[in-house]
Amino acid sequence: MSFHQNIVSRFSAKTLVLSAVAFTTMSSFEAPRLATPDFSGEWKLNETKSELGQFGARMASRTMKITLENEGFNFEKAGSNPQGEALTMKDRLTFDGKETESTVFGNTKKKSTAKWAEDGQTLNVNSVILLEMNGESTEIKLTETYKLSSDGQSLVLDSKSSSSFGENAMKLVYEKAK
Repeated sequence: MSFHQNIVSRFSAKTLVLSAVAFTTMSSFEAPRLATPDFSGEWKLNETKSELGQFGARMASRTMKITLENEGFNFEKAGSNPQGEALTMKDRLTFDGKETESTVFGNTKKKSTAKWAEDGQTLNVNSVILLEMNGESTEIKLTETYKLSSDGQSLVLDSKSSSSFGENAMKLVYEKAK
């Protein structure tokens, strides 16, 4: 083997070893990926564990039914309006951050985007609701975070809204229905 070939082969071997060490080192710093939680099931509001905010329980869904699909969740929420009438709302949220639109009640539309947080355990949802009442329009901005308890028996929904009606924050705790 010539002097030149010997240097090239040693350099190539060193480069290969250094590349392998760098790859191994960088791989060891990567955080392990956790499976995203499955919020599927039927959930019932636990008022005693919840923080209902300034508007109280009348603004919270009493029950939620959540089904998982390949690309997102379907939500069916049941509660009542401020007049006490039964109200059911359906939402479809995708995990890719694309905007979805649903009808909240009557002609009121809700546009939402949902995305998993960096931790892979929290679903962040940002929505805008255009509410029309008595010929006037009000925009409600809503931020929601969904997180499943470690035992999978409770679903915590932190909700913050902002509109001309004021600010409101709620922490709603739902328990898995048996």
